[in-house]
Amino acid sequence: MAKRNNEHISIQDALKEFVETNKLEKGLNKVNVADAWANLMGNGVNNYTASVNLERDTLYIQLTSSVLREELSYGKQKIINMLNEELGKEIIKKLVLR
Repeated sequence: MAKRNNEHISIQDALKEFVETNKLEKGLNKVNVADAWANLMGNGVNNYTASVNLERDTLYIQLTSSVLREELSYGKQKIINMLNEELGKEIIKKLVLR
């Protein structure tokens, strides 16, 4: 059983410690990246998004529209910057549109 800590800490700090202790950050990053993609891209792009996968520092986006894929490929670095800003840390270094 874990050692009990008698001092008062905030819930935010307790959750952060729990995530670090149990090595859950990678899984949470995957969920947060998918949510950030949905929020930033809006309904127009989300309707054509089949899947969003984060593997290491590369984000793989599968799109059902080749025209949209070509359009988004012109602004890859801008998309990466926007997603990292939304997440509050640099998680994504490369974007692959499929």
